[in-house]
Amino acid sequence: MSIHFVPKRMFLTKGVGRHREKLASFEEALRDAQIARFNLVHVSSIFPPQCRILPRSEGLKKLSSGQIVYCVMARNETNEYRRLIATSIGVAIPSDRNTFGYLSEHHSFGETDEFAGDYAEDLAASMLATTLGLDYEEGASWDENREIWRISGRIVRTLNCTQSAIGSANGIWTTVVSAGVFCA
Repeated sequence: MSIHFVPKRMFLTKGVGRHREKLASFEEALRDAQIARFNLVHVSSIFPPQCRILPRSEGLKKLSSGQIVYCVMARNETNEYRRLIATSIGVAIPSDRNTFGYLSEHHSFGETDEFAGDYAEDLAASMLATTLGLDYEEGASWDENREIWRISGRIVRTLNCTQSAIGSANGIWTTVVSAGVFCA
């Protein structure tokens, strides 16, 4: 017997955690993102056909504590004072909703929310564009590629969910997470 689970809904979430222990800092970030009560299984970056993006509050209502939950997650941490860290999930959705799209995970140091978010969106859109057979100019700016893709009418929407934080003093761990969480 074969069971195929293709998610029909997804929500985006993000969080920050701080603690003297690295693992506890990660747990705090998951709590801030409101996904600590689930058994998270990391999956690769396909946005399923016909999938809808829900507000986090709606998506959380569809899940139960202890449930095995699939997600695309970006994670970053530091215990360096004043070090800027970021994570971002980029999403690229095709205009043909019967076709899959892409999610990208990005984690970085020294990037603002805006820069990291734009980068994650660009990465997801470029993966989708190459799958759809659209031109992708590696040397071109994001705005130039975005205009080419918009004109093609085959990529309908891109978005991101980004979290950044600055490292705390005294060796305290700071962790940031961003996630696309799938639900039925």
